[in-house]
Amino acid sequence: MANAAVVILAGTESHADTGRLVNGLEAAKEFAETEGDEVELIFDGAGTQWIPELEDEDSDYHELYRAVRDDTSVCDFCAGAFGVEDAVDDAGVVTLDDHDGHPSIRSLVDDDYEIITF
Repeated sequence: MANAAVVILAGTESHADTGRLVNGLEAAKEFAETEGDEVELIFDGAGTQWIPELEDEDSDYHELYRAVRDDTSVCDFCAGAFGVEDAVDDAGVVTLDDHDGHPSIRSLVDDDYEIITF
């Protein structure tokens, strides 16, 4: 049994960023599919920009995203800072603002989650 928080920080600007997104989604999916594991998928920083694209059914990564959508949350502050607040609200994705408007990484560590960043 494992607890993992997969944090997507990569933006949408480069092929390398897309690679980090896909690897992060695949990692989250593996935890989600493993009985007894717990996973939190958090889009933070520039990673919040992925939400409008991933919510689009025509996106190459929509189905992969849908496999972990129930475990997904977004940094509240960063969604606003990167201009995707309305898209996140429209999608109904949970926003986190536990620590100064951002997700609390410390609370995840305190709950024995391994933090994996992409």
